[in-house]
Amino acid sequence: MDLKATELLKEVQLPYLSAFSKLVDDTECFHEKDYLNHRYHGKRCLYLCVVKKYLTSSPLVHKVEWSTLQNEARKPILIVHPATKHVEVPGFVVRLIPTATSLFSTSKLNPERNNVRALNQGGISQATPKYNSSILEDMLMEETTESMKKIFLGWKELGEALVLLKVWARQRTSIYAHDCLNGFLLSVILANLARRNRINNSMKTMQIVRVTLTSMATPSFWTRGLYLQMKDQNAISKEKTQSNQKGPVVKGNQHATFNLAFRMSTVATLTLKCFEKCGDGGGFEEIFMTKIDFPAKYDHCIRLNLEGRSEVFASGYCLDDECWRVYEQKVHDVLSEGLSDRVKLVRVLWRNIPSKYLVENGLSKFSSEPLLVGISLNSLEKSSRVIDIGPNPENKEEALKFRKFWGEKAELRRFKDVWESKQWERHLVLKKITEYVLTRHLSLPKENITNIVDQLDFSLVHGATDPISHSASLLEAFDVLSKRLRLIQDIPLKVSAVQPLDSAFRFTSVFPPEPHPLANEKGGAVRLSRFTSSCIQPLELEGSGNWPMDEVAIEKTKCAFLIKIGESLKSNWGMMCTATEDSVDVLMSGYAFRLKIWHERGLSLLKRETESDQVKRVYSTDKELFFRSQHSNMINGLQSRYPVYGPVARLAKRWVASHLFSTCLVEEAIELLVAYLFLKPLPYEAPSSRITGFLRFLLLLSDYDWTFAPLIVDINEDLGTDGEKEITENFMLARKAYESNAQDIKHAMFVATGYDRSSEAWTRFSPNSSELKRLVAYARSSANLLTKLVLEDHSDSLRWECLFRTPLNNFDAVVLLHRDKLPHPQRLLFPSELKQGLYVARGSPSKIFHPFLLHEELKGSAEELRNKLLVDFDPLKCFLGDIEKRGLEGANEEEPNPTKLLKGVGEAGKGDDNIGFEMLELLIE
Repeated sequence: MDLKATELLKEVQLPYLSAFSKLVDDTECFHEKDYLNHRYHGKRCLYLCVVKKYLTSSPLVHKVEWSTLQNEARKPILIVHPATKHVEVPGFVVRLIPTATSLFSTSKLNPERNNVRALNQGGISQATPKYNSSILEDMLMEETTESMKKIFLGWKELGEALVLLKVWARQRTSIYAHDCLNGFLLSVILANLARRNRINNSMKTMQIVRVTLTSMATPSFWTRGLYLQMKDQNAISKEKTQSNQKGPVVKGNQHATFNLAFRMSTVATLTLKCFEKCGDGGGFEEIFMTKIDFPAKYDHCIRLNLEGRSEVFASGYCLDDECWRVYEQKVHDVLSEGLSDRVKLVRVLWRNIPSKYLVENGLSKFSSEPLLVGISLNSLEKSSRVIDIGPNPENKEEALKFRKFWGEKAELRRFKDVWESKQWERHLVLKKITEYVLTRHLSLPKENITNIVDQLDFSLVHGATDPISHSASLLEAFDVLSKRLRLIQDIPLKVSAVQPLDSAFRFTSVFPPEPHPLANEKGGAVRLSRFTSSCIQPLELEGSGNWPMDEVAIEKTKCAFLIKIGESLKSNWGMMCTATEDSVDVLMSGYAFRLKIWHERGLSLLKRETESDQVKRVYSTDKELFFRSQHSNMINGLQSRYPVYGPVARLAKRWVASHLFSTCLVEEAIELLVAYLFLKPLPYEAPSSRITGFLRFLLLLSDYDWTFAPLIVDINEDLGTDGEKEITENFMLARKAYESNAQDIKHAMFVATGYDRSSEAWTRFSPNSSELKRLVAYARSSANLLTKLVLEDHSDSLRWECLFRTPLNNFDAVVLLHRDKLPHPQRLLFPSELKQGLYVARGSPSKIFHPFLLHEELKGSAEELRNKLLVDFDPLKCFLGDIEKRGLEGANEEEPNPTKLLKGVGEAGKGDDNIGFEMLELLIE
């Protein structure tokens, strides 16, 4: 506490609390046996009520609020807000915690004694270690504090280490909790280590922090107990407690007067291991500066609404432990047994104290806040399996226990297909299990159980299914096509390799193509649905081989090869092919494949001093194919290591497009950003669920220092020190212009990889500085909203949709396209609406283009229908191209007119593809 805070404390405390404390004598308030049956806690609360009344009337006090000590309802405290606000110490408050030194004999509060008579089993009294420790805590707090002061006095590095450790703990909401760490306990830990000579005066601040973190991550540190040996030979220190303080984690020893970590749970000590990797190899920012909220840390979160559930306090609010802590343990035990090896950790946390707590209302309102469960998943293979193996039937005891837990779902050897799910729904297996076990063992209705797992699936699902379910047929079709290409004999150079470039092949496409009934070989059966699309998106492939040296000969050879490949596929296998100078489109097995030819020699052409326009075009095309090929190979490798990578990347792309950033952040850049979350997950572990991964993507966008640090994505781990040094140098060269003009940055987002160490491929020109600022702001807002949606108790699905709804009133002009004239109208999440603004232009939809084949057209022959199929036709892209063209032509105008601009676009569009102005409605703010 600094000098100013100390002065404020004296200002509030000395004139009133000191005077008031003289009015009360412990010996008059408490009797010898008030440690029994919560009588001490009742009088303690009454004492605070009188103090509150006294302070409320003081002119020095703005207000006095109730709170609790470490979320323990039977131990309220007071929060005093001074009347005077000081800018130097914003948010300054005083926490009043009553103590009762030398009040009772410590032998009466031995952990093995029963001091709550109502706690018994079959007439046999049960020990009350938590209850006894709760009273001992008040009795020994002053002495503990004085003992710690002596250790910290004059030891600057120890004080600095404590500040850093408090920052570290407060950044982690699952650790800085009632059953884990707090600032006082961290002070005790440091003092304890100093007494054991684990830290000494010769150590620097960071050395002390590292030793402390390492010690807390060691299980033996907690099993020994956490206490301070009191040297003062007063009445309390002479009466030592016995060695075995019963609890889930910690106990004292024969020298201990009181175990200060009596609230620590087993799960909490396991949670502390989360920083172990950071402590060994992480940086300062990951350990101390990164906020680790509950939703971002755990792969699967569950929210239980227990308000008004009488079973929580059926046996009483407070016996040894409080009923809320007992229920936490019940939930943990049920989920741990039900999920078994599917999970690494189950963390149950119930911050059950109401936000506006009034002690006068009693304890009935303490269940209003939701109980949170955080689950760290094991491998996706284990967590999403649909079959569980039961015990050996010969082991009757285990078999009976197994059947008792699982009920009708259990078969002794295994319960087969109980959690049966389609491949694209495997992430819902945990939801099915948790709902079943919580309903069966805790009698919770399903409407009170909220699994945070499928709330964003609406953005990826088309109709009732996820189009990713067609990936198997797509890969099968690609395998057949690649084999046929390599079998072609009537071309001079044989196809040596076929590389898929489209994101659908690496499972990251938001809209992977579905099989089209018309995209088949000649003679194939055609079955058309009522809504048969007239457009089909192509999937790009590249082939490679040996090539001539001359660049002109290369281009002519490529063109001849493409024509010949199309003829060979058509004559040998009856495949529908359309060849151009740059590519050949092949229709087979319901898909359209676009073949392109790439050769490595094209990349070397740039090194020549004299270049023709044709050489530059060859280089540009081949370089793009090279980047895409390398990128596709790397992402495919990453996808095989982390199966959840694909769904996370799809959600990220959907979000980027929904907020109109898809033109400035290409999908390859998004895939690299998501890849970074898996390759550099610290201070977390790699995400194992789509919602957690998506939240971390938003946090990466909003929190990363894009101005002063490159984002290095080393998927193959082959960059090494030299590679990272080269990337850093390239980054510094790109940032030289920043000193003179902060807006003049080419690489506003510098994303480097092993194949692109200068960030040329995907983020060289976009996003620019202003676009990046908007992107960061949107990401921060969405991350905050998503965090609230996970933590807050609600059942409104519309709030989840807000993550993908973008505010249109931030734009100067808005163009609304006719939905029924888009090539894939079923992909829109929401209809575009804008209630504000003024219509300045309105056009009727064109009758020439239809996204679906008309009813009368379906009666034609298969050949006629195939001729109507439009491959890679997107009127929206054409329209945007017209806007960009007209925007460049009118860039020199002093006051650009949006109406004039778009009207010109419409006229140009009518001449090109009959879309343009007829598709749009224009609104001006």
